[in-house]
Amino acid sequence: MTNVNIHDNNPAIEWKKGWVTFNSEYCRDNCLHHAPQVLAGKTPDLELKAIGILPDIYKMYADVFTEGEMTELPPHRPFDISIDLKPGAVPRHGPIYSVSVKEDKELKKNINNQLAAGHIQPSKSPMASPVIFVKKKNGKLRMCIDYRKLNNMTVKNAYPLPLVKDLLITLRKAKIFTKLDLKWGYNLVRIKEGDEWKAAFKTKYGLFEPLVMQFGLANAPAVFMHFMNEIFRDLLGISVVVYMDDILIFSETEEDHIEHISNCTPTRNTFHVTEIDYLGLIIAPGVVKVDPAKVTKAVDWDTPENVTDIQSFIGFLNFYGDFIEGFRNIAKPLYGLTKKDVQWKWTEKENEAFLKLKEALRTAPVLIQPDPEKQYFLECDASDYATGAVLSQVGPDRKMHPIGFLSKSMNEHERRYTIHNKELLAVIRAFKLWRHLLEGTEKPVIVLSDHKNLEGWKTNVELRGRVARWQETLSHYNFRIFHIPGRKNGKADILSRLRKLRPEGGGESSALLPENLFIQAITPDHDLERLIQDAYIADEYSQKVIKALEENEKVKHWEWDDGLLRYKGKIWIPNNKAVRKLVIESRHDNIVAGHLGQFRTYELLNRKYVWASMKKSVNKYVANCESCIRNKHSNQVPPGLLNPIEAPDKPWEEITFDLITGLPESEGFTAILTVVDRLTKMVHFIPTTNEANGVDVANLFLTYVWKLHGLPRKTISDRSPQFTSQFLKQLHKRLDIKPSFSTAYHPQTDGQTERLNQVVELYLRHYVSHRQDDWVGLLPLAEFAYNNGTNASTGKTPFFANYGFHPRFAVGDKEGQGLLIADDHAEWLQKGYDKLKAALTVSQERMKEYYDRKHRAPENIKVGDSVWLDNRNIQSQRPARKLSAKHIGPFKVVAKVGKHAFKLELPHTLRIHPVFPVALLSLKKEDPYGREPPQPPPEVTPEGDIEYEVEQVQDSRRHWGKIQYYVKWLGYNEWTWEPYEHLSNAKEMIADFHRRHPNALRHPQVPKPPRT
Repeated sequence: MTNVNIHDNNPAIEWKKGWVTFNSEYCRDNCLHHAPQVLAGKTPDLELKAIGILPDIYKMYADVFTEGEMTELPPHRPFDISIDLKPGAVPRHGPIYSVSVKEDKELKKNINNQLAAGHIQPSKSPMASPVIFVKKKNGKLRMCIDYRKLNNMTVKNAYPLPLVKDLLITLRKAKIFTKLDLKWGYNLVRIKEGDEWKAAFKTKYGLFEPLVMQFGLANAPAVFMHFMNEIFRDLLGISVVVYMDDILIFSETEEDHIEHISNCTPTRNTFHVTEIDYLGLIIAPGVVKVDPAKVTKAVDWDTPENVTDIQSFIGFLNFYGDFIEGFRNIAKPLYGLTKKDVQWKWTEKENEAFLKLKEALRTAPVLIQPDPEKQYFLECDASDYATGAVLSQVGPDRKMHPIGFLSKSMNEHERRYTIHNKELLAVIRAFKLWRHLLEGTEKPVIVLSDHKNLEGWKTNVELRGRVARWQETLSHYNFRIFHIPGRKNGKADILSRLRKLRPEGGGESSALLPENLFIQAITPDHDLERLIQDAYIADEYSQKVIKALEENEKVKHWEWDDGLLRYKGKIWIPNNKAVRKLVIESRHDNIVAGHLGQFRTYELLNRKYVWASMKKSVNKYVANCESCIRNKHSNQVPPGLLNPIEAPDKPWEEITFDLITGLPESEGFTAILTVVDRLTKMVHFIPTTNEANGVDVANLFLTYVWKLHGLPRKTISDRSPQFTSQFLKQLHKRLDIKPSFSTAYHPQTDGQTERLNQVVELYLRHYVSHRQDDWVGLLPLAEFAYNNGTNASTGKTPFFANYGFHPRFAVGDKEGQGLLIADDHAEWLQKGYDKLKAALTVSQERMKEYYDRKHRAPENIKVGDSVWLDNRNIQSQRPARKLSAKHIGPFKVVAKVGKHAFKLELPHTLRIHPVFPVALLSLKKEDPYGREPPQPPPEVTPEGDIEYEVEQVQDSRRHWGKIQYYVKWLGYNEWTWEPYEHLSNAKEMIADFHRRHPNALRHPQVPKPPRT
């Protein structure tokens, strides 16, 4: 310390650690080469450059930073690289390559240094590889050995290198970075003792064999990665990521930024920065960008002159495929030149692709780091020769930002896929590429597609072959598919397109998942809530309320609850037509909602949701529901006066019975026994048979009604033999039950069971398959839907009237939502039934008044209008008319015939006279919600001029002496009858249909299934 002027140098003194640092300009110029740092007890020999770069806080570690060369041979460790030759491998040696003057100088220097350090030694090996030189980033030369022949006979080490994408995900929350680079890298690893001769290399200065690992050995990356992972094992993924010799230390705060620095080159280390270049990328908090240096390299790339130039250019850009949307599509002309036996020809098409790729990298977007807590959005598309996808999330600015792009060409086999399967291939590839992000997500991945063909994938059919395997792959993911019509503006802000979102198949958009995940198909509220939250962003009124609540202002009746805006406890739906449509759809089209009418749909919605003019929106939606128009009876009032009965005093004191018979067989049943409580209107739908007698009815009553509700005092039914049998008369007498019977076909006594029969038939009509053999499985859902719908007479749902609370409708419902508190429940039990009876009495009087009115104004139908046709006089090919649609069409009016009839434009499949009276027609009104009408079925000629893909076969018939099959075409909504000769591409589906329905009519060319 005597030679150091303390006053002039003003050193930094750390008394607790016992060291002094001289870092002033004066010190650097005059005395640092003598004493750069004085430690308590020792004075290390440090270089100027190292001490100048290190931050003050790390000067205590300065001894591990040096510009010098490694002068010691590392010890043998368990990580020594072994060179195991394949059985039968014969030692070979290659030629000596010529070197330039500069390379020769570097070669001689390198050999002398390595001999001095003990890293190489003279050799007599029978195997020798030549030496080559490559330029480093700083312009210096690096001597390498051409080990290609040795590598071809070496057994490979499968130890994995980390995926760059996985490393980036680890860094998603980091804000401070330090990058370290090992000075000697591979030279820190020894070659396994006895294997040195295999790595020998020859030069004009002699034959040598290395004792430390060399660049170019096949297993060197795997061995070195294993070595580095073991060193940093306790810190990997916590505060350190490592890729070969590039070490990146990351933290969220300054205080947490702990250093682990050893054996590094000071000129390549970067300390405590918020943006850093790593593995060719720029990493900053929450985002990843292309390194500008790489952009410059691409922009300055000379026009390729041969296949090798093209391969180098594409190989360089492949690493940045995540940043270039449609990379494969753009590069297609360039890939074409790399194919075997393709003559080199650089045209305007190739040059345009070359320039477009350079520009794409220059303008590459900033990618955000994925956040597993947020929802993912996946846009997929397919062309004739490639698939593409964009994975995005909403960023801190509440705008959509890409996480990455996928672009992959199709092989020759994949190009022959149908459009439908190409679209599915795009989805499959995207989920596979980003599996590490998308598998096991709590929030469903929103898949966006502009192709309506994906709708065909969601049909519940038996899938085979490739599509079945795809279904199995997708079953591991939680996702929903939405349709965006058209993508004219490229990658537009998805949130701005929420108004156009159209879920495929309504509430059934998850039906492509296996049956054990079917609960997602009937409970889409979680998905709706994500869309509602996103829609708040674009709604000015919602934003004002949210802002006020976030600033702790008191806004009457409003609350901000877990990302949802609530008004009087109900979820507020913003002014977004698409979202409101989806919400109504969830309580109307959904299979557990049952296509209820306007009043009941509104009541079901009003339990959980609210928006201005909600009732008007619901009425418009239901009035224009195509399924309701097709399947519901006309609302014309029939003749006859109503004779209501006095309402009972208690639940299940008076009940009504009826049988719905003549149904197609389903699980051995052919009829439904309906039971209704006259006070609460709760129902039970019980499957039975047409042959059921009085004993059977009594047993069903005991099994399904008595055990739940006790004995009634009075029953009402029609005069069917099942209800008037001697057995039931004796049973009524012994149980003190008074039976009442209505007049056959004129149910004025009490029409509730007749009306209920229409409701259950309507429900089944909406959801039953074409063969109508699955209705038994739908009965529990139909019963729930009816009991959960508000009854117009009582003003309550049957469920609530019985139990005093509403059932949970969907997974998204809050626990306890709709439950009565204890006092309210007690009050309901005391006074509720009196209120029900009073409401029922008033309703009966009002119903009688309405019922007795007989008038109706005819609709104003004109030529050119589209109309629905009542099918009461049209023969149906389906097994039971009761479950068939009540209206078909819509059909175009082509002419007016007389005063009260119109001629319609009918499809060729309807071989009937096309003139109908106005009484059978109803005008098709424009749907205010823009729901698309079904596309017309495809034309298929016997010659096979046009061929479409069959998605499903559901029935067969004999028509004009020929066997026809009832089929649905992939990507279309309607079904058609087609002769066997037209279905050459559906033979496997037809055979499968007959395996499931062995008694159905069979074409002679269809083989009979083997007996089991």
